[in-house]
Amino acid sequence: MQKPYTQLTTRNGQSTSRLTFGTMQFGGNADASESRAMYEAVRHAGITHFDTAMGYTDGRSERLIGEFIKHERDNIFLATKVGYVGGASRKNIITQFEICKRQLQEDAVDLLYMHRFDEDVALEETFETLTELQSSGAIRYIGVSNYAAWQVMKAQGVATSLGTKIDVIQPMYSLVKRQAEVEIIPMAQDQDIRLIPYSPLGAGLLTGKYSKSSGIGRLSEDARYKARYDQPWMHKTANDLAEIAADMGIASATLAVAWAAAHPAQPSPIISARSALQLKPSLAAEDFQMTQELYEQITALSISPAPATDRLEEG
Repeated sequence: MQKPYTQLTTRNGQSTSRLTFGTMQFGGNADASESRAMYEAVRHAGITHFDTAMGYTDGRSERLIGEFIKHERDNIFLATKVGYVGGASRKNIITQFEICKRQLQEDAVDLLYMHRFDEDVALEETFETLTELQSSGAIRYIGVSNYAAWQVMKAQGVATSLGTKIDVIQPMYSLVKRQAEVEIIPMAQDQDIRLIPYSPLGAGLLTGKYSKSSGIGRLSEDARYKARYDQPWMHKTANDLAEIAADMGIASATLAVAWAAAHPAQPSPIISARSALQLKPSLAAEDFQMTQELYEQITALSISPAPATDRLEEG
């Protein structure tokens, strides 16, 4: 039986929400007014976990979320990221985290991620820096984003030697991107690392909008996402999911997010949108009750990756 990850808590000791809200669109595709509308909508739905990064929309994302949470900071779990550019050196971590604090107008955050793995900087330097930030109270939890399982294990060994641990990992995970099931999720469970996956909608593919000729979004606007998700079997999975959703009278996005959240390891998927209206179907997954029968039906729509073993024939 799989065990769930350790629950994260807000400053006032409350467990974080089932879903996480990502503010990547704040100050970009969503202007200040629309960003506030989304913030108010997710708070009304009970979401307490907010995710941003130093470089999102040239800092506007952090500035907006910092403004929105100020009146209720102790009720909010705030996560940000550094090191997407510039690497994971002590100098870059400290420099970028100072920028985060200025943009957020905060002296501390709940969770700080290394945004991606840096093979050119010793893990000892990276995690000594994070440990110091944690010891000083500037961060409460340590996270990593876009790390492979073997990279996490190397880093976890260093963190353990320093008297701390990696608390959170943020990988890509959706019905059409299930590679995390091979090593990342089992590793995270073994190491008691909380899973906060991004892109549960497959860059919008699982909303069903690309089945229409007028579908506009990341797959049509960004070559990276087109390469990642524009495969025939993925489109078939999206169409099959849309049929189930239509039969149930709900949105495909609701099922896609709820499916990602229903994994036995209890991940907390990151939802996001360009507007409060676009957000509504994903947000509905916060209260959606996924039955085991429905979970298995949806799971069967996509390709299940093989386990990480050379002894498949032995079960």
